[in-house]
Amino acid sequence: MAAPCGEQIHREVQDYYGKELQKSEDLKTNACVTSARPLPKAVRDALERVHEEVVARYYGCGLVIPECLASCRVLDLGSGSGRDCYLLSQLVGEQGHVTGIDMTERQVEVAKKHIAYHMDKFGYQKPNVEFLQGYMEKLGDAGLADESYDIVISNCVINLAPDKRAVLQEAYRVLKPGGEMYFSDVYASQRLSEAVRKHRVLWGECLAGALYWRDLYSIAEEVGFSPPCLVTTSPITIGDKELEDIIGDCRFVSATFRLFKVPDSSRAGPGQVIYNGGIMGHERELVFDANFTFKEGEVVDVDAEMAAILRSSRFAEEFLIRASGANTATPQGCCRKGVKEKICDPFQLLERLVALGPACCPSGACGSPGCC
Repeated sequence: MAAPCGEQIHREVQDYYGKELQKSEDLKTNACVTSARPLPKAVRDALERVHEEVVARYYGCGLVIPECLASCRVLDLGSGSGRDCYLLSQLVGEQGHVTGIDMTERQVEVAKKHIAYHMDKFGYQKPNVEFLQGYMEKLGDAGLADESYDIVISNCVINLAPDKRAVLQEAYRVLKPGGEMYFSDVYASQRLSEAVRKHRVLWGECLAGALYWRDLYSIAEEVGFSPPCLVTTSPITIGDKELEDIIGDCRFVSATFRLFKVPDSSRAGPGQVIYNGGIMGHERELVFDANFTFKEGEVVDVDAEMAAILRSSRFAEEFLIRASGANTATPQGCCRKGVKEKICDPFQLLERLVALGPACCPSGACGSPGCC
């Protein structure tokens, strides 16, 4: 029996999330509900203002909320019941805008039903959110234009798409130059067997469509993104003997990555950067990913890719950026932190942080190796 085709996968996933699952407790693994890194107070407070039905009908890898969001235009791929969209609605502010797109009609209905409730709760004069039914592989069919968003997020849904390259290609298309794709998803330690890839429940549980983690790097490069920045990783447990037997020795993690659409004009050599502490909730330090933590006032050596990302993105105003070796004195009182070998493998990051102890993996979520 061959692995299911794209249309069949879409149909079965729609049924699984629209009919079979009524709440997150119905899931058979923790793949779609694993914890993310600790959240700033502003995000925790925003979550408390989201309608309880929206929260109950949401299935995702923790929370996928990047920093520095004021007035941004954000697109949520696979927005489900709209939980993350309503969180983002508060964080981008009334001058920002959030679009959610999902292929499951019942989930979109739940999200739309509560627009008026949330706008009233947030004190907005007019809605800054919209929800569309459609496919993340075909954003053009939903009317989403080129270079129309600052940020694209996705929370444990790209694995449900049969064509991952098309998803990343469409995300790249709708992002403005310097824009970011910030997303969590499920990744496999190896390419999956046909027995896994054809299993209906494993598709719904976010495992049968999981990318081999190395393939993300190659697809991102083909599409035009900067190399993926690994942010966090969390272990996935199965908890079902029948599914464990089918999966065999393959391992899975939930991991969060950042991809940037870096213009060629922003590319130069490596650099030195100083974070000014201006991002709300991250005043003392900004944990950008597993490899770079920027403390306020500290001089940090960055490679050419990170220098280009910071120079071209919405983070540019938050950093003093200069070329490496520039004839500029280090500000008085500043420390200096050099470039270290990067961690790209989410399984390696998980092993390293588990070895460091629970202080580095609060609630099972593992992020910067410098946290201890």
